[in-house]
Amino acid sequence: MRKLMIAALASALALSVPALSDATESAAAPQQTVITAARYLDVASGKYVEFPAIFVGADGRITGIADARTVKWGSNVKHIDMGGKTLLPGLIDMHVHLDSPADIGGWRGLEYTDSFFAMTAVSNGRAMLDAGFTTVRNVGSANRNDIGLAQAVNQGYVTGPRIVAAGYALGSTGGHCDQTGLPPSMEKPGKMEGVGDTPEELKYQVRRQRKYGATVIKVCATGGVFSHNTEPGQQQLTEPELTAIADEAHMWGLRVAAHAHGAAGIKAAIKSGIDTIEHASLVDDEGIKLAVARPRPVWFSMDIYNTDYTQAEGKKNGVLEDNLRKDREIGQLQRDNFRKAFKAGVRMVFASDAGVMPHGLVGRQFNTMVTYGMAPLDAIRAATLNAAQALGWDKDVGQIAVGRFADLIAVDGDPLANVRELESVDGVIKGGVVIERAR
Repeated sequence: MRKLMIAALASALALSVPALSDATESAAAPQQTVITAARYLDVASGKYVEFPAIFVGADGRITGIADARTVKWGSNVKHIDMGGKTLLPGLIDMHVHLDSPADIGGWRGLEYTDSFFAMTAVSNGRAMLDAGFTTVRNVGSANRNDIGLAQAVNQGYVTGPRIVAAGYALGSTGGHCDQTGLPPSMEKPGKMEGVGDTPEELKYQVRRQRKYGATVIKVCATGGVFSHNTEPGQQQLTEPELTAIADEAHMWGLRVAAHAHGAAGIKAAIKSGIDTIEHASLVDDEGIKLAVARPRPVWFSMDIYNTDYTQAEGKKNGVLEDNLRKDREIGQLQRDNFRKAFKAGVRMVFASDAGVMPHGLVGRQFNTMVTYGMAPLDAIRAATLNAAQALGWDKDVGQIAVGRFADLIAVDGDPLANVRELESVDGVIKGGVVIERAR
C-alpha cells in the first residue's frame, strides 16, 4: 500500500507541472540575458526591427526590447550575439505525432515492442526543436507517449520543444482513431482507449484524457488515409457527438482538434464548436463559408507538403498500397482547397503531420504554402502568431514581444523574400537559452 501511495503521489506531482514550464533551462540561466542580432521580424506588423537588444529574465520571458546601438548592459548580463542573422519567433507546428517514425509504415510497426515508439519520440521531438519548432501540438499517441515526453521536457530530463499533448485521440468504434488493422482474436476485451459511441461515452473520454494529462483533445470526425477499412470522406461521428466533445472540453478549459477530411464531417465539426479542423482535404464551399462566418474562431490545420514524401518514400517504408492510393487521391485536392480556403479568408495555422513525414523536414512545408497562395509573411504567421492564438497561448509564444517566452530562431537571409530560409534554420533559442544542435 505504501508503494502504491508513493507511486500515485509521484504521478500527481508530474501531472501538476504547468504546460509552459521549463524548469531546468530557466534555472540554468543567469538573472538576465540579452540577445542581439542584425534584426528581428515583428510578425504582427510584418516589418523588421533593426539592431534589437532583447532582454530576457530568469523565467525565460522577454522583459524588454531596446536598440542595441544605444542601450548599455552590465557585465552581469549574459550576452547572446547572433551577429548578422535575422531573428523570428520560434515556430509552432499544430499537427505532429512525435512517437511515429516516418520510415516505419504499414505492418512494420508490429516488429517492435510497445515501448519502442516512446523512445523514438525523444529524438523526433529533438529533431523538431533543431528545425526551429519550439512549440508543437501532438494530436494523438499510443500509451500517452506525448504526455510522458512533455513531462520529461518540462522537468529537464530531455531537450525538446514545448508540447501540447492530446494523449489518446477520440473516435468511434471501427473509425480512424480505433485499432482497425487487427483481427478480433488479437483485440483486448472492451473498447480501445479513446473510443466512444454515444455523446456520454465521448464526454467520459474527454474527462479521462484530461485526467491523465492531456492539454488538448483530438477527435476523429471522419475516416483517414493511413488507417485500415476507412475512407477519408466518411463521416464517423454525428454532430451531437462532436458537440458533446467540444462542450465538455471547453468546460474544462481545453481546446479541440478534429481530424476531418470529408466535407460533411468538416461542416459537422465547425457547427459543433470545435477549434481546429485537421487536414480539411475535401472541404466544400459551404464548409469554407461556415469557417469564415463562425463567431467563435475556427482554424484550418492543413498538412499540404507531406504527400511529396509519402508518395516518394512510402512504399519503401512499408506503407500499404491502399493507404498510398488514398494519399494520391486527396493530395492535390487538399492543396487546391488550401488555396481556396485561404483566399476566402479562413484562418490558417501551420500543420505538417510530422510522423507521416520525417520530423526534421517539416520546414519544407512553408514553400508549399507559398506555392498554393500564401505570401511568405502569411506562411510565417500561420506558424507563429496564428498558431499561438489557436492554442490559446498568444500571451506566451508566437511573437517576439515583452511577456512572451524568448523562443527565437535565427536565419542568414530574408525569409520574407525567400521563405525557404526556414527549411534549415541557423540557430534556435528556447526560453532565452541557446539550443546546441543534437549530434
